[in-house]
Amino acid sequence: MAVIPNYIDGEWREPPSGGRLPVINPATGEVLALAPEGDAADVNCAAEAAARAFPAWRATPPADRIQFLFRLKQLLEEHFEEIASLITRENGKTLPESRGELRRGIENVEVACGIPALMQGYNLEDVASGIDEILFRQPLGVVAVITPFNFPAMIPLWFLPYAIACGNCLVLKPSEKVPLTMQRIVELIGRTGLPPGVVNVVNGARPAAEALIDHPLVRAVSFVGSTPAAKAVYARAAAKGKKAQCQGGAKNHVVVLPDADLDSASQVVCDSAFGCAGQRCLAVSAAITVGEARERFRRSIAGLAGSLKVGCGFEQGVQMGPVITPQSLQRIEGLVDQGLRSGASAVLDGRGLKVGGFEEGNFIGPVILEGVSPDSPLVDTEIFGPVLSLVEAASLDEAIAILSRSAYGNQASLFTSSGAAARKFRNETPAGNIGINIGVAAPMAYFPFSGWKDSFFGTVHAQGRDAVEFYTEKKVVVERWPKYWSRKF
Repeated sequence: MAVIPNYIDGEWREPPSGGRLPVINPATGEVLALAPEGDAADVNCAAEAAARAFPAWRATPPADRIQFLFRLKQLLEEHFEEIASLITRENGKTLPESRGELRRGIENVEVACGIPALMQGYNLEDVASGIDEILFRQPLGVVAVITPFNFPAMIPLWFLPYAIACGNCLVLKPSEKVPLTMQRIVELIGRTGLPPGVVNVVNGARPAAEALIDHPLVRAVSFVGSTPAAKAVYARAAAKGKKAQCQGGAKNHVVVLPDADLDSASQVVCDSAFGCAGQRCLAVSAAITVGEARERFRRSIAGLAGSLKVGCGFEQGVQMGPVITPQSLQRIEGLVDQGLRSGASAVLDGRGLKVGGFEEGNFIGPVILEGVSPDSPLVDTEIFGPVLSLVEAASLDEAIAILSRSAYGNQASLFTSSGAAARKFRNETPAGNIGINIGVAAPMAYFPFSGWKDSFFGTVHAQGRDAVEFYTEKKVVVERWPKYWSRKF
């Protein structure tokens, strides 16, 4: 069984002897490879390689740095189907979902190619008589990126292109559950001719992540994961004086008004709640229906969700794949059971699903619950699975009040045909990403992936100008020169 190697200083290196973790296809139970547990020694080698590469890479003009990204974009396009298949194989999502993920990742490579413009500073002559002031953006040095299992290609590409385009050198730790996708992408990065040490990969689990956060050469940490983990990473990095941007979990609400196109709203909400098996931080997990929208939406969403074909993501016509691990499956089913015991009723119950030919897969069908009590664990818990709770409200004001009670603030959406209602919703709703007649309000790469409250810890987010702000530090120069005519030639 192959052991996933680390990529350090432009070379693939098999990790030293130590613990090994199986990388498992969630649809079949097949062990695809072995990932190292990782340790501080691996991290130190990668961080030191990045630090050695930094002076020369920083001195490389931005217009030259982005040439490697242009080449990477071309290679990603040439190997698009191969990489999408890898995502499906190790993550379980359907092949169309994997293609969509990779496309969004490539968009970030494209935006980072604009660094010569995005990284520009500004200046002003004569801030005082004969004195000029200039602001430059300069790279930080060595930066760390720690990413989750649910988007093996896209989330690393939220960070990597911007970090290196700004002149930093990077150490990436992908999720130990899905290391194969980034292994292949980094192989393509090596083919661009990028100088050794600019991009490094250390595979491993929590010990590797903690060593990376703590390493004295690391100046900044980008992280995506659960809220408890994001909060811990942010606190750990901040205590050591590092910059940190930590994306956490979510409990995303959608509000459906009676004047909405309910057929369209039901389809969009179905795609949002059950796409990627609910394993995305922008998945809708609670639908609040206002007034008379309740009964028609309930019937429509139940019919659509009940007709979804669940199975292996490579199979023709499959619309929803498995969840990532047996432990995730057990946790999701356990939370549903707690909700039912606390008074909720199942409109649709996909637990206990077995898919023919894939009996070892981690499958669960869509679950829709109604009558969830306010003290149910389902109200505040990010289930991270294909579970949708139905909630009733008498008005838009009440619906906004309900979703505002959530500790999370990643996304909220409204379905309506009223511009006034849409304006009120986007103005008053405490979430960083707002959708109007949109089920997954995922920002394009040139906008920040926002998030509020317990969904984000930091000051600037991933993607676009926020990424440039995060991966640079500002230097202000105030200068005065003797008058030229006072000199004797």
